[in-house]
Amino acid sequence: MPYLSRIIVYPIKSLDGVVLTKATVLKSGALQHDRQWGIFDQQGRFVNGKRNPKVHLLRTSFDFDAGTVCLQVQGLEKTQLFHLDRELASLEDWLSGYFGLQVELRQNSLTGFPDDTEASGPTVISTETLEAVASWFPGVEGVGKAAAIDEMRRRLRTNIEIAGVPPFWEDQLFAETGEVVQFQVGSVLVEGINPCQRCVVPARHSLTGNIYPNFQKIFIQKRKETLPAWAHSSRFNHFFRLSVNTRIPESEAGKMLQVGDEVKIRTMSYER
Repeated sequence: MPYLSRIIVYPIKSLDGVVLTKATVLKSGALQHDRQWGIFDQQGRFVNGKRNPKVHLLRTSFDFDAGTVCLQVQGLEKTQLFHLDRELASLEDWLSGYFGLQVELRQNSLTGFPDDTEASGPTVISTETLEAVASWFPGVEGVGKAAAIDEMRRRLRTNIEIAGVPPFWEDQLFAETGEVVQFQVGSVLVEGINPCQRCVVPARHSLTGNIYPNFQKIFIQKRKETLPAWAHSSRFNHFFRLSVNTRIPESEAGKMLQVGDEVKIRTMSYER
């Protein structure tokens, strides 16, 4: 039986995630706290792993109840704790010094800062998919399958993980252009929109930024070879796509996703 096995939100876009046992759906369809904050440069562009490899070396942890973030540079013992509201200016100064450019931290508690503004719900992948993709890249992370899966999980940065299914099961959660696939996660109705287009970030080690040689070439070849029969191949103008972008209707606002929730595919419908 497919079930929700993991929930991860990323409070500051491009920085470390937080594993949760449950998450509230916002009116926008986003999960509460996910990409709630974004780091921007003076030109209004995101400071992210695509543009600045130093993002990979920045470790963060959050206390949602206290409203704080703790930052640490990879390999250094010193930590810095900031309150996200009361000490925002000090936090921006610290980040500006770290990145070597003037940055500001902006907040959007309604929609967050999703990569796909047309499909701003949680991204979906299966645990077996993570395992399969990790196997394409020997030595991706130390020794052991669990470590390799964790590393691939950090590289791909998805929100919802489904277990109890075969690899690439989530490729059933999108259809042809103009159609959505409705599926139920516990009491929450979700609409699958499209396969997520990947960027340069998965090619880099999540904690060091080191590039895995020929990552994109290997990925594209393997993804094409293993594309399941249930996937709509017309949605792959290229094969550097993995996980599913979703929307959650406004009717689901306030509902909760919880680890252990059963996942059921319902119907396919045309987009409104």
